[in-house]
Amino acid sequence: MDKIKVMLAEDHVVVREGTRELIQHEDDMEVVGEAGDGEEAVTLAIRTKPDVIIMDVNMPKLNGIEATKQIKAKTPSVAILVLTAYDNDQ
Repeated sequence: MDKIKVMLAEDHVVVREGTRELIQHEDDMEVVGEAGDGEEAVTLAIRTKPDVIIMDVNMPKLNGIEATKQIKAKTPSVAILVLTAYDNDQ
């Protein structure tokens, strides 16, 4: 059985490392790339062709929404899970 190829797009290193650690403990998943900004996420997604991308919304250079649009235009089969967190209640 092939492993699910996961790419992480998150500008906070601690969050990205923690997510990688969680995924690495799963027998059916592997992290194939990590991006720290939206532009890097687009480039890496095209190069690595992951099955799933875990995408943060707020990232430098290109936000996660725009990065998602560009990735889906070039690699429409990739699934993108958008995760984000905010400090305020709104």
